[in-house]
Amino acid sequence: MNDTGASKTAQHTGLGNKDRLRLWIRLLRASRTIENELRLRLKSAFDMTLPRFDVMAALNREPEGLLMSDLSRFLLVSNGNVTVIVDRLVTDGLVVRSSREGDRRTSIVRLTDSGLTLFRQIATEHEKWVGELLGGIGDEDARHLAVMLKSFRSNWET
Repeated sequence: MNDTGASKTAQHTGLGNKDRLRLWIRLLRASRTIENELRLRLKSAFDMTLPRFDVMAALNREPEGLLMSDLSRFLLVSNGNVTVIVDRLVTDGLVVRSSREGDRRTSIVRLTDSGLTLFRQIATEHEKWVGELLGGIGDEDARHLAVMLKSFRSNWET
């Protein structure tokens, strides 16, 4: 093993692992706390669930729509979970589901005009809420943490 490999291994043993465990617990606790508060605010202000908001946010990124399978893969949830959420959004007139040309078995989902309007309204408030909830973190620290976490993600994702 070369010196670089040996030093990387040494960095991930002993007391450093305890620090990483503490970091993971703090990240998890912070994430859950923020997520719970956002759930409450979405429900109170818009009668919206976080999963429905997440589906609408994913569809907002893809104006031409997404295949149901791509939507579930993007959101890291099962096809069944996405189907239930999309069914409710269709019933509420916020998204439309259409068959893929040449293949009736696959559905493409996209926001309706009213869905897009509502999503933009909710997203504006959501951004303010997140800013408020993370207001104790300075701009430079927020950028630095975001870069660190993005780097971490790319290290283990394939």
